[in-house]
Amino acid sequence: MPGLLCEVPTLDASDTRMNMAGKDILEEVVDALRRLGLVEPDEAPALVPLTGGVSSEIWKVSTRGGEFCAKRALARLKVAAVWEAPPERSHYEAEWMRVAGAIRPDNVPKVIAEDPVTHLLVMPFLPPSEYTLWKTELRDGRADPDFAAAVGTALAAIHAATAGDPAMASRFPTDASFHALRLEPYLEATAARHPSVAARLFALSRATAAVKRCLVHGDVSPKNILAGPKGPVFLDAECAWFGDPAFDVAFVLNHLLLKCVWTPPASEAFLACFAALSQAYLAGVPRREADAIERRVAALLPGLMLARIDGKSPVEYITAERDRDRVRRFAIPLLAAPASRLAGIAGRWREAVGTSP
Repeated sequence: MPGLLCEVPTLDASDTRMNMAGKDILEEVVDALRRLGLVEPDEAPALVPLTGGVSSEIWKVSTRGGEFCAKRALARLKVAAVWEAPPERSHYEAEWMRVAGAIRPDNVPKVIAEDPVTHLLVMPFLPPSEYTLWKTELRDGRADPDFAAAVGTALAAIHAATAGDPAMASRFPTDASFHALRLEPYLEATAARHPSVAARLFALSRATAAVKRCLVHGDVSPKNILAGPKGPVFLDAECAWFGDPAFDVAFVLNHLLLKCVWTPPASEAFLACFAALSQAYLAGVPRREADAIERRVAALLPGLMLARIDGKSPVEYITAERDRDRVRRFAIPLLAAPASRLAGIAGRWREAVGTSP
């Protein structure tokens, strides 16, 4: 992920300290960069692994010509549960960046190159001195409603600009990938842990899959958003899909609610971000659609909250069982009797986590 460096030694293509598997991977990446014309034939670029999510390998690459970021999608994700997805999704991530970048150039990195053989995507390296991770800001209690509103505004612009476009739908034939990366590991896998709401979770999965409205990022999370000089920058669009915009909104709002458990002193600020983002988003989509989108977001939210506790990709920062139970006690009743307004969900969560307005 651009701008996020691990504390690890720099690796060269000729480094004999690497194990054979690591060397094979590194040589494959360098060969791809040579094919793309980004590395000279006689050059051994320096690669530094970057921290990122569970679905890819990412490096900062330093060459004679400059620095950039190279990312390769994995066929099997790095989680405890078996979670597989087609690595061809890297192409659709690049396509999302091209489309969204044309709409909001300040909010999306440029695509430098992509290699379909190795599923390698090359982007600019965004230095951490200029681009801070929103998740880190939230972890430290720095929750800025204006920034959250900017996230909502940018997301609404991308959704609105691609809505109802049959050419865009044809450009992103990713239903199977979206199911493998999002609907199954989140909603459907969680159903196995909670029989009392299993039918509701599967119904949410089917209903979400059935909406074909606009270009969706699929992983709008604070860990995938940088705070840059010109506002938010969206990363990691591996789950790009032509579908339901409500999924993107619910996905990011879910994180703002869960952060209240992670950093309780900032809970009221997180809820202010929740309100700012949702209001800015709904103001940016056609008025005739805003009410229906809000209802779908409100329906998805408790399912996603429960999924980040008991699905295939639980959040790493809620580990105490009492905190997990708090989320379960909140989400399960909302699944059984869905709310229709986001402000109502926020108010109920405020009571559940014990904050004061």
